[in-house]
Amino acid sequence: MAFNFDKPLRTVSTPEENLKDQALWEAESLGGITEDNNRLPVPVVWLLLLTVLTAFAITFPLWGQRPNAAIYGDYVKAMNTPEILAIQDDKAAMAKIVAMSKGIAHDTRMDYAGLQERHPLSMDDLRIIKPQIEALMAKGVDLEEYTVVGDRVVIANFEGNWKDDGSRERKQPWWDKGYTIDIFFIVIFFFGATLVIKCLPPSSWQPKHNHDH
Repeated sequence: MAFNFDKPLRTVSTPEENLKDQALWEAESLGGITEDNNRLPVPVVWLLLLTVLTAFAITFPLWGQRPNAAIYGDYVKAMNTPEILAIQDDKAAMAKIVAMSKGIAHDTRMDYAGLQERHPLSMDDLRIIKPQIEALMAKGVDLEEYTVVGDRVVIANFEGNWKDDGSRERKQPWWDKGYTIDIFFIVIFFFGATLVIKCLPPSSWQPKHNHDH
């Protein structure tokens, strides 16, 4: 099949190919289904694009950060202060801990305030993970490399760049290979679908379905 890119938004087929396609279209009964050669409605196109953009937006790696132990480090430290120990109500104590942790600067690329807001904890949850986080703090490890999964604090299952000590960085990247692959395949899909559609005769031609109208 030959391609003609003189007017790619109209058709990429040569005039000869279009004539063959038109003759085949008229000759085929299609089981009694009379398909016209109309353009895809513009609202449907915009709805399709909106669906794709929304799907990519809500799965963007940076926005889907898992809760790591570092975002609760300040919570754990605040739990041991006399101000918090004096509060008997768990909800009030947790609210005070959150308030005390806001505005604390950290030498990190992580936005703890944003992650804390997206991953809130109850006081009971905090009591469960507190000993585990304190144990990691005592070891002097990077808490950003540990993920909170339910009632456990475990090493993150990411493998990034090599560090000076020969180990791999275990922090969730702001961009990952899976996202790149998704974008690659969605581009290929839309390009392929558009090419196939534009191989048809231009929408200005309509089949008569073996009768005049």
